[in-house]
Amino acid sequence: MALSIDQLNTASPDDAADLLEGIYEHSPWIARRAMAARPFRSLAHLKHALAKVVSTASEAEQLGLIRAHPELAGKAMVSKTLTAESTHEQGKAGLTDCTPDEFARIQKLNADYNAKFGFPFILAVRGPRGTGLSKREIIDTFERRLHHHPAFERAEALRNIHRIAEIRLADKFGVEPTLGNDVWDWQEQLSQHTDPGYAEKGQLTVTYLTDAHRACAAQIAQLMQDTGFDSVEIDAVGNVVGRYEAEGFVPSSGATPGAKTLLTGSHYDTVRNGGKYDGRLGIFVPIACVRELKRQNRRLPFAFEVVGFAEEEGQRYKATFLGSGALIGHFDNKWLDQQDADGVTMREAMRHAGLKLEDIPKIQRDPGKYLGFVEVHIEQGPVLNELDVPLGIVTSINGGVRYVGEVLGMASHAGTTPMNRRRDAAAAVAELILFAEQRAARDGDSVATVGMLEVPSGSINVVPGSCKFSLDIRAPNNPQRDAVVDDVLAALNDICERRGVRYQIEEAMRASAAPSAPDWQQRWEKAVDSLGVDLFRMPSGAGHDAMKLHEVMPQAMLFVRGINSGISHNPLESSTNDDMQLAVEAFQRLLNDLAQEQN
Repeated sequence: MALSIDQLNTASPDDAADLLEGIYEHSPWIARRAMAARPFRSLAHLKHALAKVVSTASEAEQLGLIRAHPELAGKAMVSKTLTAESTHEQGKAGLTDCTPDEFARIQKLNADYNAKFGFPFILAVRGPRGTGLSKREIIDTFERRLHHHPAFERAEALRNIHRIAEIRLADKFGVEPTLGNDVWDWQEQLSQHTDPGYAEKGQLTVTYLTDAHRACAAQIAQLMQDTGFDSVEIDAVGNVVGRYEAEGFVPSSGATPGAKTLLTGSHYDTVRNGGKYDGRLGIFVPIACVRELKRQNRRLPFAFEVVGFAEEEGQRYKATFLGSGALIGHFDNKWLDQQDADGVTMREAMRHAGLKLEDIPKIQRDPGKYLGFVEVHIEQGPVLNELDVPLGIVTSINGGVRYVGEVLGMASHAGTTPMNRRRDAAAAVAELILFAEQRAARDGDSVATVGMLEVPSGSINVVPGSCKFSLDIRAPNNPQRDAVVDDVLAALNDICERRGVRYQIEEAMRASAAPSAPDWQQRWEKAVDSLGVDLFRMPSGAGHDAMKLHEVMPQAMLFVRGINSGISHNPLESSTNDDMQLAVEAFQRLLNDLAQEQN
């Protein structure tokens, strides 16, 4: 019989801990300490309480937990002394059926890993979907993580232990994240489409209006139709728009008169060699919500509009946020003459896709007809992952300023120019980088990055006479951002004067911060809290479609934890079916709460 939260809450502390036997390998102390957090409000609350025990444990206890786990395809497997849970997990990943070459390779990796870190390699081999990683994926991950810093790898091992525990808890409680599984599978299915030149390499790249991009649009539109949307269309810029109408809807009469609309969605284009979840998660989570409403034959007192934005990344053409921008009347006709790398103009690409340029002005939304815009998005960073928190409440989308600059000194002989007589342009920029790093860190939530650095015509035996650089500064609000900018630019001036060099710098981009609307942020908080998930508020360092909609209507975002250290814009970008399940459930709670407000 499946375990329940009520059983866990009402049992004695010792009995409750015994009910969780085997969740953490040979480490009953974790469950025993976690009982202090009772009563547990949900399975998610229990998971976080267990993870918190581990995070607050001593380093010796953490290492003991890691060392309690067996090696992958190691001696314990061969001698059949694994726990039942480990036997099941390694068997599901095919590790009990390795070829001689695979077994030898894993044994060599085990030896190298143990020699470097002093503990066994830990991987949740049932994977982010729970169905098991392939042996190739396991070996690739093993090889990649062998290069980590020891402190980072210890934390990564613990994160994988928590994922193993999460899957074991689902088995023990008889819980299957069916909605999360569907959202996961839809993203996997969409990732089969990729641009030429990348498909052959097994890489995901979907740029504006390529064949792969149009295939994605068609697949999203078909899914919307299959899951019960009342209307589905691909609009004049390639956005996929699905509407689920409000109470009182009569198909022959169109939208319910007087009913406002809640807008949501995200983008389905990708960066080159990107991940499967950036943007797309924010399309499929609300699609799952609509499907469940349709299954219940239920309508809300407001219409629900889900948009798969055609372009956000600005990869094929320099037209970032084209899809969401068009909805607020910010389509720039000058973009139409831009050419891609093959000389194809945007105008030609749009006509080839069958889009009607003359209809672009018609897709601008009337903000007065909308309640607001909400967006679900993978975090694209390490914070939630490191905190073992599945969902994050976005407080603001950071405002940013970008510069391109150059410091000009004097190129001179590296051997004959004394250190106190150099006019080293690269050293000046290096000093600026360190200042920018320290100044941004002082705020706690500002960031400053020099992502491009070049010494033109540099030589190993020449003091750099020129150094080109970029500068990207972001913060949750404009005054905070501008204060960092002022200090960094003042430091650049001081550094150059002191070093006897000069500089030139040009502003390349400026975007205002987009603070979440307080009432919409509170709705996300209420929804997440109702799931028993600890509330964690955080700014978004990346830009999102919500930034554009923010210009005309209130907006708020929900972040979903990423795994693999939260990496994004990378093939390793991923999240789990359990976290996607929570995202769907949070969105459903938000819709239900909003419906109660409207009635």
